[in-house]
Amino acid sequence: MAVYHIVLFRLKQGVTQAQLSNWFKVTQAMVGQVPGLRSIKSGTPLPISVPRAKGFDMGLVAVLEKPDDVSVYAGHPAHLEVQRLREELCEDTLAYDFEFEE
Repeated sequence: MAVYHIVLFRLKQGVTQAQLSNWFKVTQAMVGQVPGLRSIKSGTPLPISVPRAKGFDMGLVAVLEKPDDVSVYAGHPAHLEVQRLREELCEDTLAYDFEFEE
C-alpha cells in the first residue's frame, strides 16, 4: 500500500517569496532522487480554509510507494537539505503519514 506523507508549515515572520520559491524548487527536485518517492506537491491553503488552518501557511503532500519508504525518504540527503531549509524558514511543523489502497 502507498503512503501519503502530509506536512504543514508555519512560516517565520519575514520569509520572502524568493525563499519559498527556492524551497519549492529544492523540494520538487527530490522526485527522481529519493527511492520510493512518487510525487510531491506543495502550496498555500485556499482562502476558504485559512481560518481553520491554525496559522499554518503552507502544506506538502508526498506520495511514497510503501511504508518502508518513509524512513528512506527521511534519511535521504536530498530530504535532509529540504529539512535544513525548513528549519531556516519555519517556526512550526506538523507531519502525518498514512497508508492508502490504490
